[in-house]
Amino acid sequence: MKDFSNEIWAYALKNAIEYDSAEAGKILPKLFQHKLDKKDIRLVMPKISEIVKKVNSLSKDEREKEFEKYKKYAKEREEHEKGLPELENVGKNMVFRLAPYPSGALHIGNAKTYLLNALYAQKYNAEILLVMDDTIGSEDKQIMPESYKLLEDAFLWLGIKYEKPVIYKSNRLDIYYQYADKLIEKGKAYVCHCLQKTLHDNRVEGKECEHRNISIEEQKKRWKKMFDAKEGTAVLRLKTSMQDPNPAFRDRVLFKISDRKHPRIGSKYRVWPTLEMNWAIDDHLLGITHILRGNDLAIETDMEKYIWDIFGWKHPETIHTALIRIDGIENKISKSKAQKEVKSGQFSGWDDPRTWSIQSLKRRGIRKEAILEFVKGFGINRQDITVPIESLYSINRKMADSDADRYSFASEPVEIKIKNAPKIKNISVQIHPDKKEKRKIEIGKSIFISKQDFENLKGKEIRLLHLYNIKLDKSKKEGKFTSIDNKDIPKINWVSIGEKVKILMPDGKLASGLAEKAVKNIKVDSLIQFERFGFVRCDKNGQSESEFWFAHR
Repeated sequence: MKDFSNEIWAYALKNAIEYDSAEAGKILPKLFQHKLDKKDIRLVMPKISEIVKKVNSLSKDEREKEFEKYKKYAKEREEHEKGLPELENVGKNMVFRLAPYPSGALHIGNAKTYLLNALYAQKYNAEILLVMDDTIGSEDKQIMPESYKLLEDAFLWLGIKYEKPVIYKSNRLDIYYQYADKLIEKGKAYVCHCLQKTLHDNRVEGKECEHRNISIEEQKKRWKKMFDAKEGTAVLRLKTSMQDPNPAFRDRVLFKISDRKHPRIGSKYRVWPTLEMNWAIDDHLLGITHILRGNDLAIETDMEKYIWDIFGWKHPETIHTALIRIDGIENKISKSKAQKEVKSGQFSGWDDPRTWSIQSLKRRGIRKEAILEFVKGFGINRQDITVPIESLYSINRKMADSDADRYSFASEPVEIKIKNAPKIKNISVQIHPDKKEKRKIEIGKSIFISKQDFENLKGKEIRLLHLYNIKLDKSKKEGKFTSIDNKDIPKINWVSIGEKVKILMPDGKLASGLAEKAVKNIKVDSLIQFERFGFVRCDKNGQSESEFWFAHR
């Protein structure tokens, strides 16, 4: 691995100069501009942490002096709109589709493909259809009734304007049956009663099933009987080549029997189409001109093309995009996993921050514009990539920084008794460095600082931001007033007359502390910055204890 020490020093110093202290999470994304390979992230993180610690121990003057040595290694990303690459076969009357499976909320991991469809529809002034892909799937993919609204709400908040009404595949079963009849009549589909193992072995060996060459008339009868057959005893399969290079493509299944109750239509249907069957029909009937989907659906695309050719239908333009893995998230994002944890009560709901749903990001204070820009930056990537979650935070930070008012907050507050403190009743502080508006902060008998600052700065002279300087005792929770001058010493936040605050963190844990009294006037949904702690969104106010959700640092 390349030695990134110079680059780390450059960005850590720059970060510390701009924000009073450097943070490792803000340095890592910068290194991708210098060709850091994703597989080396774990190797480079200890070096980042080591250098950040050294930088934070330097004084302001020392940081600026050191930065002059290293600034040539800091490369700023070009500020220009990447845009989206042009698609093939563009023209009038283009139609895209959103096809979510309603098993949970839309989350930051699977939003990419849907948002790319929406962005391209906007680019070409095309129609976009919302099609709930709610046919009965495998046992591990359970449809959840609340998912329909969760998905619609997410698309609505993101500003995706789809055509009305919403289309439900569970309403279109009779249409799929009609085309199954036609495939049977053309001699292209047959009812198979083989056990799953036999079906698998035949595919591997390239061996035709004993049911494959039964007459069309008999196939029609078997297809009719399949609607009353027991679950697992029959499937409808498509005739492809049993010598196809890909064994998985040999005689694919088109319909299965399932007795699971559907949340929308109950037990009205028992014979359900596979994804490739219903989409082969609907992409044609709904007039879809462009399909943007993940690389993981490549075989389904091949199946659709095979069926389109049987009927002599024109092929829509199909574009596959790679998967995006997001680094910096504690647990793997998974709808099925989140579904279990929401059902069990381990998560508070689908907006629990651990689901990483669009609803949870909204509640944390992540802007929809930041999510759209985050996705737009990927374009149509062909190879799987890993992107740090800090990239999304960085975009949101730039958008929020200019209007998020600043407040003081002390996490796990420690009360400090200050000897010889000047008698100051109140001070006026700007609500934001770029705004003229000020607020008055009353000074009471007590000063509280965060436990972390107290532990890290014992025995040192520090500045209480906007107030005065004190020297902390090495062992006691005490400080001695030293001067009122704004000296080049560590600056920390403090609270005197404050309000109890809880902050829900992305890992589901609560941080508690004291915030200055003015937080009582913050409106719900406002995004503010607790200085040196992070950006937070006001979730509840006017109660005995204000509640915020953590967005990012």
